[in-house]
Amino acid sequence: MHPMQLLVAPLYPAGREPLPPGLKEEDREQFMQAKKYQQWMVMGMESCVAKTVMAGVGGLGIGAFFSLMSASFAYEDPYLRQQTQAGMTNTQKAREVFKEMGRGMWRTGKGFGKVGALFAGIECVIEAYRAKNDMVNPVAAGFVAGGVLARHSGPKAAFGGGLAFAAFSGAIDLFLRRESSDDD
Repeated sequence: MHPMQLLVAPLYPAGREPLPPGLKEEDREQFMQAKKYQQWMVMGMESCVAKTVMAGVGGLGIGAFFSLMSASFAYEDPYLRQQTQAGMTNTQKAREVFKEMGRGMWRTGKGFGKVGALFAGIECVIEAYRAKNDMVNPVAAGFVAGGVLARHSGPKAAFGGGLAFAAFSGAIDLFLRRESSDDD
């Protein structure tokens, strides 16, 4: 045998690859079907639509959670609350407080979800277009997303919002990509 033949991976016809240990030849069809479903799931999860939806839903949840936590620290004048809720039972007062908290959670969650979905969608499209996963993607996506979010305030604000969001996105990505000192 030629020494270079030892370095070549064996080639098998499609559908005739060796089965994992413990599977028999009669299990091949089920194994191949499961493998096909797994490939579809991976393709779906790597799609820009799925990443955008996941970021939006995650942002909605995080925003709602932050709003719920901040509602517990909200300071309100008890005398003002007594005047506006005069004649209400304790159950009615509690219902009003919970409705108000729910509206705040929805409003904040919607904002976080919009920002998360916008950023994730733009970053995914940029990454797919460039076919690279580096620091340029989050910075460029941050610049575009910041500009889009501040577009109603004029061109100066859109540019400034883009720069600020780009810097924030770059800083977060640098922090997430940094090498752990434990690995040394």
